[in-house]
Order: sequence, then C-alpha cells, then structure tokens
Amino acid sequence: MFGGGGGGLNPRKMEQMMEQMGIDVEDIDAEEVIIRTDEYDLVFDDAEVTKMDARGQETYQVIGTPEEVEAGSAGGSAGGADDGTDADSSIPDEDVELVATRAGVGEDEAREALEDADGDLAAAVESLE
Repeated sequence: MFGGGGGGLNPRKMEQMMEQMGIDVEDIDAEEVIIRTDEYDLVFDDAEVTKMDARGQETYQVIGTPEEVEAGSAGGSAGGADDGTDADSSIPDEDVELVATRAGVGEDEAREALEDADGDLAAAVESLE
C-alpha cells in the first residue's frame, strides 16, 4: 500500500505547500551534531540537518547515524580542552584576556576564575583581586 512505485509528493510541491502554510525550511551545512545526555553523547558526523520555522517555532531535524560515546567526551576535537571537557569553548578568549589584564594574572588563572563565576566578568575579576 505505502511502498508502491513512486507514489508521494515531489519535493518541490511539498516545499510550495509548506510555504503556503507559513513554514520556512532551510538546509544547514552541519559538520557535526552532538546530543548530550547524562549517560552518553550522540555524535553525528556529516549529518543532514534541516531547520523548519513555523511562525517563530524552530524545529531541527537531524538525519544520520550517530556514534555513542562517553558522556562529556564529544566535542573539542578542534583544539578544545585537554581534560576531555569542553568548558574552555564556552568562555570567549576575549573575556579571558580582559579578566587577565584587569586582575594582573595569567590567562589560565583568569579562565579558571571565569569558569568558577559561570562567565561573570566582574565576579571573576573580584575573586582574583
């Protein structure tokens, strides 16, 4: 019934129908998609990602086969933290430099203070003074 020869909507017609309903569809050229859970990370390399925006509600569709890795171990492959976490990537280098300059400390100490302060610049500088 469903697996018959070539039935179904062609992609162009489907796109036109979605446009009429106010749904914008955009393909995203993703290099990697990581889904983190408490028990493991799912890593999709070269996944097909489609973003649909239906009146302000964004939905992302990920198509691919993930690799299941240890929780928190995914990411950082482009020179991230050497301890296996990706905390460094969440603190902008500009913030680290600013805190290091203001407090008169090294960048490693400034980054640690920023991490402890959840990225709060003022709190990080204050903790180092």
